[in-house]
Amino acid sequence: MQRINEHRRTQLLNLMTERGWDSILLYGNAWRKDPFRSLVNINFSGDHALARLSRSGDVTVTFSDPWDAETASAALQADFAKAFAGGAAAVAGLEFMEERFVAACGTLPVSATTEVEELRRVKTAEEIGYIRQACDLADRGYQRFVEVAEPGMREFELVAEVEAFLKENGAEDNFMLIASGGIEVVGMKPPTDRKLQKGDSITTELTPQVNGYYAQICRTLVLGEPSPDQLKAFEIFSEAQCAAQDLIKPGVTAADAARAQNDVFRKYGYGEYTGAKYTRVRGHCLGLYPDETPHILEDVDYVLKKDMVVIAHPNTYLPLSGYMVFGDVLLITETGNTRLNKTEKKLFTK
Repeated sequence: MQRINEHRRTQLLNLMTERGWDSILLYGNAWRKDPFRSLVNINFSGDHALARLSRSGDVTVTFSDPWDAETASAALQADFAKAFAGGAAAVAGLEFMEERFVAACGTLPVSATTEVEELRRVKTAEEIGYIRQACDLADRGYQRFVEVAEPGMREFELVAEVEAFLKENGAEDNFMLIASGGIEVVGMKPPTDRKLQKGDSITTELTPQVNGYYAQICRTLVLGEPSPDQLKAFEIFSEAQCAAQDLIKPGVTAADAARAQNDVFRKYGYGEYTGAKYTRVRGHCLGLYPDETPHILEDVDYVLKKDMVVIAHPNTYLPLSGYMVFGDVLLITETGNTRLNKTEKKLFTK
């Protein structure tokens, strides 16, 4: 069965009328399924999927893999490129498409990626419900992370334990980064064969997906008794995260939220560690992709809106303790925000 987001269909039809487009294509591939799933929420397993929305409101779904076509009761295109023919006016996901698909459109299509991403930023009640479920799973996943982490365990063994737990409890996918060590740790990455040691900080960004929608949690665990520098570093990270959480509401910009966090580091003399050399972003939106825009950065003047879902995380390197992470998912409400994660806001120790 095709699972159509009716609210999104209405939004897209209005957008087509406004732009004068005859149709819009929503393309997904194995890496970026989100443009397709923003209208047709099917977790396809093949290489490509395409949804075509006409001005009449009809949705045609085509897959490149016969298994997807069979399970979704949708069309299979033997030559998937042919599905793009028909004079589409605009394509969401155009930037991710192979050149042969672009050529199959006949005339150079217009990108609708930015417009569709903007529609996706404000979540419906149903979408928020899925993100709440993902947050609950993220919390339980981190609890599992703390339970199984121990000296002598290799990073990939810890990640495998958590991945198995999340999949057993309903996660479609999980984007996860990890790092372990001391002041030499400058960021997170996929897991290695490094063995965890007493005194390590173990950082993770854990991002399970439920029914297409991602939620995230960022926490730091110390194996053994934390050092004074680890405790001092966490106090700074906690203050920075709280500064953003206390500020975020409709009308505040992404730049404001980033600046609130960075100003805490500047206050303690660590301003040089707020730039791109030591940190990537101070947070981002969440939804059908684990790292949705707008990113929380001081040069991003996007105005945050009610029912957007963001994570504020002042993840960066400090010479006190090495790289440290701390962040929670926030649902923007009419007058502020609600924290969706329930995990305790503390430096975890074991």
